[in-house]
Amino acid sequence: MGTPTNTNIIQKDNLPPAGTPDSILIIDDDAINRKILGKIFSNKYQICEAEDGCHGLAEILTNRNRFVAVLLDVVMPGMNGVQVLEHLRGMDLLKKTPVFLITAEQDEALVKQAYDLGVMDVIVKPVQSYIVRRRVESVIELFRARRELNTVVQAQQVRLQKQTEQIQHLNQGMIEALATAIEFRSQETGGHVQRISSITRFVLENSSLGKGLSAEDIDHITQASILHDIGKIMIPDAILAKPGKFTPEEYDAMKLHTVKGAHLLESVPQLRDTPIFEYAYDIALHHHERWDGRGYPDGLIGDQITPWAQVVSLADVYDALSCKRVYKEAFSHSTVLSMILGGQCGVFSPLLLDSFFAVEDHISQMYHPSQMPPEPVLNLL
Repeated sequence: MGTPTNTNIIQKDNLPPAGTPDSILIIDDDAINRKILGKIFSNKYQICEAEDGCHGLAEILTNRNRFVAVLLDVVMPGMNGVQVLEHLRGMDLLKKTPVFLITAEQDEALVKQAYDLGVMDVIVKPVQSYIVRRRVESVIELFRARRELNTVVQAQQVRLQKQTEQIQHLNQGMIEALATAIEFRSQETGGHVQRISSITRFVLENSSLGKGLSAEDIDHITQASILHDIGKIMIPDAILAKPGKFTPEEYDAMKLHTVKGAHLLESVPQLRDTPIFEYAYDIALHHHERWDGRGYPDGLIGDQITPWAQVVSLADVYDALSCKRVYKEAFSHSTVLSMILGGQCGVFSPLLLDSFFAVEDHISQMYHPSQMPPEPVLNLL
């Protein structure tokens, strides 16, 4: 067999923009037919020729983005036109480059087979130049317009993705700023909300508690955990910053931060439309529930408490014990572990405790407890 030949008959003024397909491939075993078809389009396109189906297919595969159209003969030695179509369809290339079947055969079954395979049009020999030109160029323009539209759509998708990421980043910043403001109002040590979110993510990603949660779910839960104490913004300063133990009345008032926080989150329409809302609402409302049902505000028991609310609850207690607060100094690491395991700061699921303590040595590296811990004075709310 011979090799494909390129006929560089083209006027530079008619070249399409750089980087776009600029050639028509003619696959025909008859050199005269190739020249006739080439002459029809040579004033606008670069013409490439292949003398049989095998070489034509190789040319397409080598230059997948070069051709605006392929003119394909049916009867050729070796690989015929239908076989070329079958290969192109199998590689999903007919959606990118229009193929026109050029044939002298008056076979209805052949025409149907060609259309079924995905050919754009069937042109019967002998060809008439003005008909072929109009039919082929109309389809070329259609494909070109579709490529340009796809390019525009892709560019818009990129811009929208960037805008979405910017909005998400802004939302995250606003959420963290609000949580940090509450943290300072409570006179807590800086970084509380960041540590809670870090612990929450680490436990869910590295234990069985995260089983069934996607990476996106964990991202949303981590972000929602930052808002666990949002309701404290509605608690009076005299109670919130009290340096000693609460009276029963103060304790009841303080407990309301869970319900107030959930109501506050629910009152923000923009937040309700985000994927973190359900997690944030549940965590704010239920991060003081206990496994034995003696928590608040709803007295949930056992698995009635969601895994994410359980994890944030334990993370909150662990951080409160490990850090200095207005009403206490930080406890030593061993005291923190003993108090949690002994049930002095809540009752947690056995699975949660097992999962947490399996990774606690990594979490503890965030803290530097004092060497001389005081006796416990607990306002762990």
